[in-house]
Amino acid sequence: MSIYSIYFSPTQGTKKITNMLAQEIGAYQEIDLCEYTDQIPERIFSENDICLIGVPSYGGRVPRTAAERINGFKGNGASAILVVSYGNRDYDDTLIELYDVVTSQGFACIGGVAAIAEHSIMRKFAAGRPDKTDQKELREFGKRVREYLEHQEKTGELSVPGNHPYKELGTIPFIPKPGKACNSCGRCAALCPVGAIDLNNVKKVDEEKCISCMRCIAVCPKHARSLNKVVLFAAEKKMAKLFETRKENELFLGEAE
Repeated sequence: MSIYSIYFSPTQGTKKITNMLAQEIGAYQEIDLCEYTDQIPERIFSENDICLIGVPSYGGRVPRTAAERINGFKGNGASAILVVSYGNRDYDDTLIELYDVVTSQGFACIGGVAAIAEHSIMRKFAAGRPDKTDQKELREFGKRVREYLEHQEKTGELSVPGNHPYKELGTIPFIPKPGKACNSCGRCAALCPVGAIDLNNVKKVDEEKCISCMRCIAVCPKHARSLNKVVLFAAEKKMAKLFETRKENELFLGEAE
């Protein structure tokens, strides 16, 4: 049996949450779905494996890049714990879509977690989360998942919130651009999950490829990439009321058979 912490985590929030849960289950290996390749690598798991699969919620949906890379997996009956992080607004249909994507690849979904992480675009929302309270709760979630796996000979069907058809995706007008501090080191281009930044000219961005994941901002050693401040301020002002109430983390486990 092997335990895997698998995540698509451009700004590291989902990685932190998924690893935190995995730590409570046992020694684990990490698989980073942000690594860019021209071809989706095939990964084969076994029935005895335990896979925590984490993605952020982008507009209430699974990031298409994450879904494409999970589609390269062969679950072969491995147990999966679904992990969705979101920035304190709502995860809408992300968890049920992740369930559909993962089960279609042959995994047995036995649990799910919806957890709060600092918003990847509007960082003022859910700033500092997962905080100490969250971390304590998430570790407890991990222990409950471990106990569930240890004592449940047969896991029941997992039910998670969400709708079919999924929420329609809107246009995201947030494309980070480099400023004067950029020294063209190329780190942003090398680590872009979709290869949207030109390796030979980091000031050139393919806006059709860009998924507004903010990884380039997060990894820039000079803090030289940023969003249009006027557009960002307008979005924060428009959406502020949706983020007012502190949302809590949620755990879902399959019903006992």
